[in-house]
Amino acid sequence: MFLQFMKKGILLICVLLIAASCSEYQKVLKKDDVAAKYALGEKFYNEGVEEESNGKLKKALKLFEQIVPSYRGKPQAQKLMFMYANTYYLLGDFYISSYQFERFVQLYPSSDKLEEAFFKSAKSYYEESPRYTLDQTDTKKAIDKLQAYINRFPEGENIKQANELLIELRTKLDKKAYEIAKQYHHTEDYKAAIEAFENFILEYPGSPFRERAYYYKFDAAYELAINSIASKTQERLDAAEDYYNNYIKYYPEGEFAEQANTALSDIKSRQTNEEETL
Repeated sequence: MFLQFMKKGILLICVLLIAASCSEYQKVLKKDDVAAKYALGEKFYNEGVEEESNGKLKKALKLFEQIVPSYRGKPQAQKLMFMYANTYYLLGDFYISSYQFERFVQLYPSSDKLEEAFFKSAKSYYEESPRYTLDQTDTKKAIDKLQAYINRFPEGENIKQANELLIELRTKLDKKAYEIAKQYHHTEDYKAAIEAFENFILEYPGSPFRERAYYYKFDAAYELAINSIASKTQERLDAAEDYYNNYIKYYPEGEFAEQANTALSDIKSRQTNEEETL
């Protein structure tokens, strides 16, 4: 009975504290006292970060939004602007946090929060990068921002993560370009596929899709050759053999080596037949 009473008492106290907190928040929010808004906003911000509470971060943000213009040029502005940008970041509004952190970097180049702000600005751009099938303008921006961070802070606290994110984004661009070339192959536009895979190999030399590009360039040339009119068959079989040699040169034990060798046997057989008919 006593324990039940205690639990009810604790619950009541919690409810009263929450109500008091909400009442205080509403009062400060409606007043013109910027110092009170700063103090309460910082309180909600710190608690929101510590407790990972979006509710408290949202309250902090509403207060910060009201006072940011009033603190421009004041000693507290640097701390306020960082909290302001970081609140957007923690709430997942990366479109705004990218801009606010970028602004912070420009305004406070000597800040001890400079590296963190620089990285979080770049990370915000990374978070805005869409899946590879969509337009990759934001991905390219994120790559530029991450590279700028790496160049500026080569020994930085976030350098490992920055490099990992950069590789991920570059792979996304690789995949986009590779899939475009692969689509030509899929739709049996083999001339376009050969050109697209050739361009891909030149533009993305370190891509994880490089082997596939070499193989499907060869396969496109093979399909083009065996489906050609008689007057072009020999020339195209020879070209396909050259592409086979390119693939095997780099990937003698590659994922597609068996299929490539089977296709080459057919090419050799057809070449022999073509020579006998001449």
